Amino acid sequence: MDLTPLLSFLAVDLLLVCVPGADWAYVIAAGVRGRPVGRAVAGLVAGYALHTALAVAGLAVLVAGSPRLLTALTVAGAGYLLWLGWSVLRHPAAPRAADGGADGGADGGAGGFWRGAAISGLNPKGLLLYLSVLPQFLVTEGAHAPVAAQTALLGALHMACCAAVYLTVGVLARRLLAARPRAARAVTRTSGAAMLGIGALLLAQHAL
Repeated sequence: MDLTPLLSFLAVDLLLVCVPGADWAYVIAAGVRGRPVGRAVAGLVAGYALHTALAVAGLAVLVAGSPRLLTALTVAGAGYLLWLGWSVLRHPAAPRAADGGADGGADGGAGGFWRGAAISGLNPKGLLLYLSVLPQFLVTEGAHAPVAAQTALLGALHMACCAAVYLTVGVLARRLLAARPRAARAVTRTSGAAMLGIGALLLAQHAL
């Protein structure tokens, strides 16, 4: 595969991943609460793995061509973000121990992974990224790798970018706020408010 479209996609993708959104809000909340950041990030990446698989199989185009299915996906994702954001606002926890031993909640176990997977997997903006951004970097002319293989490669690159950025954000959130309970609560509330805002915006877009 030609490195030019690959490097171009990497530059655009890093820019998009570095823009704070629901993924950032979730991983920051996990870091501040002392929950396993790696597990939360693995869940987020798993959600994008689903999007990649759909794109490789051509199902993403089918979803995009079905307004009802896309609307249902949007409503489900928005509803989940609203519920999760409200839960964070109700319980803006102070920093916990880095090993997560004091945290007996669901996110201390497999719950953190599945919540992350639900956030990215149900996020219609992630699906639209694969539909509107990724195809621009596929090479369909000349002796190049099959489109499915190119899609899988670009999807894997996106997941790698997400893992690197979100792990950094989560670890920094934990280390910088570990000794600052008030600041940690403020950041957690901001993360919850961001989830609520994004969820409300998604619903508003489809209500208009």
